[in-house]
Amino acid sequence: MAGEAGATQTGGRPATGGTIKGRYGLSVGNPGTPLPDGWTWTALSSVARLETGHTPSRKHPEWWGGEIPWIGIRDATSNHGRIIYGTREYTNQLGIENSSARILPANTVCLSRTASVGYVVVMGVPMATSQDFLNWVCSARLNHHFLKYVLLAEKDAILQYASGTTHQTIYFPEAKAFHIALPPVREQNIIANLLNSLDDKIERNRRMAATLQEIAQALFKSWFVDFDPVHAKVDRRILSLPAATLALFPDRFGENGLPEGWRESAFGDVFDIRNGNTPSTEELRYWGGEHQWATPKDLSPLVSPVLLNTDRTLSDQGVAVVNSGLLPPGSVLLSTRAPIGYIAFATRPVAINQGMAGIVGKEISTAHAWLWCIANNDVFLSVAGGSTFPEISKGTLRRLPMVVPSDDVSRSFSASVDPIVERLIALAEENDNLALLRDSLLPRLISGELRIKDIEAQGEAA
Repeated sequence: MAGEAGATQTGGRPATGGTIKGRYGLSVGNPGTPLPDGWTWTALSSVARLETGHTPSRKHPEWWGGEIPWIGIRDATSNHGRIIYGTREYTNQLGIENSSARILPANTVCLSRTASVGYVVVMGVPMATSQDFLNWVCSARLNHHFLKYVLLAEKDAILQYASGTTHQTIYFPEAKAFHIALPPVREQNIIANLLNSLDDKIERNRRMAATLQEIAQALFKSWFVDFDPVHAKVDRRILSLPAATLALFPDRFGENGLPEGWRESAFGDVFDIRNGNTPSTEELRYWGGEHQWATPKDLSPLVSPVLLNTDRTLSDQGVAVVNSGLLPPGSVLLSTRAPIGYIAFATRPVAINQGMAGIVGKEISTAHAWLWCIANNDVFLSVAGGSTFPEISKGTLRRLPMVVPSDDVSRSFSASVDPIVERLIALAEENDNLALLRDSLLPRLISGELRIKDIEAQGEAA
C-alpha cells in the first residue's frame, strides 16, 4: 500500500553506520540520547517509505505540460513548511513512463536535499518530484504533519547532514540512516494538530490578504487604466458604483485622451522618490542599532506587501550617512535592482540601501503609488539599463508618466483603498505573532519537553 513504510525506492548504497546527532528529534543513526517515557528513537525508514524523484528529459517537450504536478526546488523554496496543491511545472504520463519519476500520494513529505538544502513541503494531491528531494510516504505509525514539523525544527541540523565540494547535498546513505524521536501516535496527533491550527490560521490570513490585494488592484485598473466609470457615463451604461462616487467622474474625455480635468504627470512630481545607500560595513558604530535598514533581500521572501522587520539595523550614526534618511511609516519600498519589482509598505521608520527606492506621499496616498508600481512592473523592466544586472535608475523612475485624477476622485480612491492597506498590515502583524508562537512551541513539542497535558493547555491558550 502507498501508505506503508516498505522498502525504500531509491536504490544505491545502504544506510551509513555513523551517527550525526540533531538538536531535537532527528539524527543520522540512533544517537541513544534519553527521551520522554513512551518515546523511542525509531529508524525513519521503518515507519515511512523513502522515495526520490527524477526530471523527465527537457529534450522531449511532449513529456511536459500535462496534469501531473512536478515539484522542483523553486516550489519548495517559495512554499517552505506548507501544503502545496500546484507547482510551477507539470509533467504527464509520458514523462513519468520515460523517466525514473514516480507519482507519489497526497501527504507525502518532501525535503530538498541538494542546491537549496532543508526546504520542506507536503503534497496536497498526488505529485512527482525532481531528484533534488527526499520524499517520505508515511505509514499509519507516523503522522505526516508530525514528520513535517520535525524536519522544520531540525533545519540547522539537516544542513550538517549535507556534504559535497561543488554544492551541499544530503546523500542517500545518510537519509536511509535517519532516526526520529517518535512518540505514540496519539501524542503525534496532538502535537501536529496544535501546530497545524496555527499554520492553518496563517494560511487563511494569507489567502485573505491575497484577495484584498486583488480587489485593490482591480479597482485601480478600473478607475485609472481602463477608465470604466468615465466610459460608463459617456456610453450611458449602468456601472455598479455608488451614485455619489460615480458623480465624481467626468462624463467626457479631454483632448489629451484622459478623462476631462485629469492630467499626465511625472511620477516623481506626484511622489517624493528617495535614494538609499549602504554605510561602511567596516564602521561598526553604524550598525546594530534600533533603526531598520531595508534591502531587496528583505522584500524577496514576503508573501504580502508588508515589511515588518529587516535583516539588518542601523544606529543613529548609521542613519545619518544614509541618503534616504528614515522614511516614514506608510512609505512604499520598491527594489530597483537585483531584482527589479519587489514592492512593500514600510510599517516602521526605515532607511534603504542603493538597490531600493523609497516612495513618500505628498497629496496622494501612497496606496496609489503601491498599485501604480504593481501595474507598471513590466514598464520598469523594459526601461531598465545596466551591463552587469538590470537596474532602473531613480531618475528614470521619477520621469515615468502617471495619470493624475481630480482631487475628489483621488480622495475617494484613498477612502476605498487605505482601509485595505490597513487590513493587510494587520494581517501581516497577526501572522508574524502566530509564527513566533509556533516557532517557540515547535522545538519543545517535537523534543518532548512539553507533554500531552502541557500541549493541551497550550492549545487552549492558542
